[in-house]
Amino acid sequence: MWKVISHHSDHIDHNRFFAKLFLNIAIEFSMSSFYELIQKIKKRPSMYLGKAAISNLRSCLAGYILARRELGISQTEQEKKFTQFQGWIQQKFNISSSQSWDKVILFYSEDERTALLRFFELFEEFISSEHKTFVESQEVELESSTDKMVGKVSK
Repeated sequence: MWKVISHHSDHIDHNRFFAKLFLNIAIEFSMSSFYELIQKIKKRPSMYLGKAAISNLRSCLAGYILARRELGISQTEQEKKFTQFQGWIQQKFNISSSQSWDKVILFYSEDERTALLRFFELFEEFISSEHKTFVESQEVELESSTDKMVGKVSK
């Protein structure tokens, strides 16, 4: 007899599956960064996700983060910065909806697989914009320090 499972509990079971799977992977990749893990998934999505689908990626990343939390491992800077990806996607697509980043990307894609490919493109753009913002802030800080030094020298 088939057990009837609501979509909500199915989603929770799915996350638990990925949490257990990624508990082992979190230990194995504890020396890898969060962004390196995403690059590994990009190279071999079927190995990490089963089916190459953006919804599986979201569950996978949520499971990875949950597994690290269960192990008492604090969030890395990359994991903290990735939490900004949701807002970045909303801004990129000019959306104020509360839909998660994977649902937004899927909405603008042909299917789960193309949405996954689009995620990797958008993620690279996010990382580039994050790096660019950091470099720009460092340049502003350097200019400010230089101006202060020039002001002291000219006095």
